[in-house]
Amino acid sequence: MKVISLNITLGSYSHVQDWILAAAHRRESRTVCFANVHMVIEAKHKPKVADAVNSSDWILPDGLPLTWAMRLLYLIRQDRITGMDMLPSLLERAAKEDLAIFLYGSTSDVLKRSVEKCKFLFPGVNIVGTYSPPFRELTVEEENSVISTISHSGAQLVFVALGCPKQELWINNMRGRIPAVLLAIGGALPVLAGDVTRAPSWMQKMGLEWFFRLMQEPKRLFKRYAVTNSLYVWYMGQQLIIRLLSLAKFS
Repeated sequence: MKVISLNITLGSYSHVQDWILAAAHRRESRTVCFANVHMVIEAKHKPKVADAVNSSDWILPDGLPLTWAMRLLYLIRQDRITGMDMLPSLLERAAKEDLAIFLYGSTSDVLKRSVEKCKFLFPGVNIVGTYSPPFRELTVEEENSVISTISHSGAQLVFVALGCPKQELWINNMRGRIPAVLLAIGGALPVLAGDVTRAPSWMQKMGLEWFFRLMQEPKRLFKRYAVTNSLYVWYMGQQLIIRLLSLAKFS
């Protein structure tokens, strides 16, 4: 179902998790995006981002405003499916089902702590590799080397933490070139590693997780949230009016 610029996948949390794991067992090259307000606005203003995200196999509603929009526009009660929740859920299942994991992105320190935390929380988890890319575009030779490294590692689930929209563009570029499920998880690794504190559950349920993050990093996030949240409300209002007029026309 389309919300402003993105075609959100329908499905319960458990069903989506099963779909991802089934594809991973078959070593299919699939991609997963976790959409929030920021991504919706990025896609609205940048066709390249919209094409990359909408080409994904699963576009999951990471932000509560997207689930609210689906209820308002289409009367659909869709589960919120966040990257921060799905990462530990999949790692737990992967440890039990002997699926190979690769972590791509973030810094070397965060990757190291993430691996340690994974092994502590999920005994038996099979992490076959990590890679912290440079803060620049990879050369063709470097890109081919990364593809070879991940492919030959036997990875079946690749968690990509590069930030939006860089990670969505990267996994779209890697689709069909790496035989694994590629998941763009954003800031989930620092949370897993314990470097970043996630909002309390009551704030998550009220859709205030963004406010908690703003309080943690006001200088970096104030402008982004002020702009993107306002634009989201504006575009959402436009889509709702068009939707209501369309329904009225055929009623």
